[in-house]
Amino acid sequence: MIKALILDVDGVLTDGTITYDIFGRELKSFNVKDGYGIVRALNTGIEVILISGRFSSIVEKRFRELGVTRIYQGVSDKLSLYQEVKRELSLNDAQIAAMGDDLPDLPLLKRVGVSGAPKDAVPEVKVAVNFVSRYPGGKGAVREFIDYLIKERVDET
Repeated sequence: MIKALILDVDGVLTDGTITYDIFGRELKSFNVKDGYGIVRALNTGIEVILISGRFSSIVEKRFRELGVTRIYQGVSDKLSLYQEVKRELSLNDAQIAAMGDDLPDLPLLKRVGVSGAPKDAVPEVKVAVNFVSRYPGGKGAVREFIDYLIKERVDET
């Protein structure tokens, strides 16, 4: 049974676009359906964890308001952090799912029990995961993956 979900941010929870306003402030857009999916996951007992290679205060703000408490940004070695978080939560690989879209996510995606990718992930990721969404990153891919995980969780009981 999946007890934790690790999500990449850029290209998974966003469409991967990095936009700056005229003052140099970063802008990001997040899908409301993905947000609801995250709240649903949390409410069903799935710990949601964000691991991103970049840092953005917008990410911190958005996902704290959804109730996500484990937000790790500026992470270059996602697999090492994964091992640490797995120990903290006393979980094994089979109890963890993850969604990513690009090559830095592959070591983590290959380790977890259930792996997913948005429709527009790089080909190397799409062939390595268990689940490929019908939707691109930032456009409902996370919600679809969470719905899939929750359905599988219910079917296991």
